[in-house]
Order: sequence, then C-alpha cells, then structure tokens
Amino acid sequence: MIPPETYAALSALTGERPLVVFDLETTGADRLTDRIVEIAALRFGPGGAVAIWESRVNPGVKIPRESTRVHGISDADVAGAPSFPEIAGQILEFFGDADLAGYNVRSFDVPVLLREFALANLVFPVENRRIVDMQAIYFKKEPRDLAAAVRVFAGREHAGAHAALADALASAEVLAGQLRRYPDLPRDVEGLHEISRPPEGRFADPDKRFLWRDGEIVFAFSEHRGKTLAEVAEKHPGFLDWMISKSFSEESKQIARDARKGVFPRKA
Repeated sequence: MIPPETYAALSALTGERPLVVFDLETTGADRLTDRIVEIAALRFGPGGAVAIWESRVNPGVKIPRESTRVHGISDADVAGAPSFPEIAGQILEFFGDADLAGYNVRSFDVPVLLREFALANLVFPVENRRIVDMQAIYFKKEPRDLAAAVRVFAGREHAGAHAALADALASAEVLAGQLRRYPDLPRDVEGLHEISRPPEGRFADPDKRFLWRDGEIVFAFSEHRGKTLAEVAEKHPGFLDWMISKSFSEESKQIARDARKGVFPRKA
C-alpha cells in the first residue's frame, strides 16, 4: 500500500519519536463548527514499524450534500458508524506521543481534531508535538504569486512586479500560457468564469461570509456562524442592517439586502 520510496523517506524521519500522517473528512470546511465523518492515519515508528488506522465517524448531525459531493460520504454511510467519543480512546492510543503531519493540518485538521476531543471532554495534547504541514512546505517551495505564474506560463522573470500596467500585462500572459498548457480549459469567458469559482459547496460570496449548506445560505462568521440566512433575517434583522452599512463586498451586501426583503437564494 505504501510506496517503497515513501516508506523509506518517512521511516528515516522517526529516529526520536513516531510520526503520524493523518487526514480528516468533515461535514464542511469550517474548523469551528464542522464535525468529523472519517479519520485515517499512518503511523511511522522507529525501526521501520508502520501501522494504519481508519474509521468512519457518525457526526451526530446531517452531512450537507455539498460536502458529500466532495468526499462521497453520505448520512447513510455513517449511520452505523461510531460517534467520535466512542473512538476517541482508540485515536489517543494510536497517536500516542507521535509528531503530526498532513496537508493543511495546521489550519484545519489539527484544530478540528482538538475541538472534537474537547466536545468529548477529553484532551489531545499538542504542546510537545512537532507538526509538519505539507501544504506550507509546498507553498514555500512553489510560490503561488504572479511572479511565479509568469515564470511557469510565460517563461520569463516578472521584472516590473507591483506596477499596475506591468502586472496587468503579466496577468494576460499568464492566462494565454494557461490556455496553451491546459487543452481541457474552456475557450470562452463563460467557461473560464465557471472554473474560476470557489469549490462547489463552499462560499456564496467573495468575502467568505456566507456558505452554501444543503442548498441554503448559512453564516460563516460572527456569533451567527452556522445559522441560516433566513433564521438571522427573522430573529436578528439588525445584524443584516449592520452588514449593509459596513465595507463588505457588494455581493455580500446584496445577499443581506435581499434577505431583508424576504428573498433567500437556494441552490439545487
């Protein structure tokens, strides 16, 4: 299951203590409110020992269909699965005192895991663990800024970075280069517009203040995080007025304006 070169490289990192590479699938992308529906971990121990642990998890709440489209796990798939408190002891035992690794674990997986343990009235100690985040390494070694894109897609250095005209010209070169490199990209603006949208099932506005959940808009911030737009409009209309008066994006403010009029967008 584990490629030999991967086994050799990670085993070489475990001289002092084990390393657990893990990943979570969840009910959504909000680390403060969403719940675990699946956890899997690889434990690389001293001397080349490797162990694998995985489990589906019944989150105790409905899995939004937007999330099911991402990871393929539905309510039916977890109906007979254990709850997190039922397997928390097994997770603690498997992780032991190991260091942690994963992709985007610092900003998402670790906080979600800690919150699940807290909800189970248990402590998952992290103070003395080292955390290796492959996303952070990737972004440091492969910058994602315009200058990096110009090198990849235009084959030159971006000498005039942060001058508006130079950046605009560079951006045009990058788009042309992307169209050359990726033959499966749409060849019309409408198609490129669609592929430029945030991932399906995520944010309903560029400010990331609203999320799609089961076809309804829910709040992704403030004390109303996780509440539906309709609920806040009914019980806390003043909050929508506050949003309209502040410097949110026009798209975010339009959602609030429509809600004040009793108009609530839905997505099939």
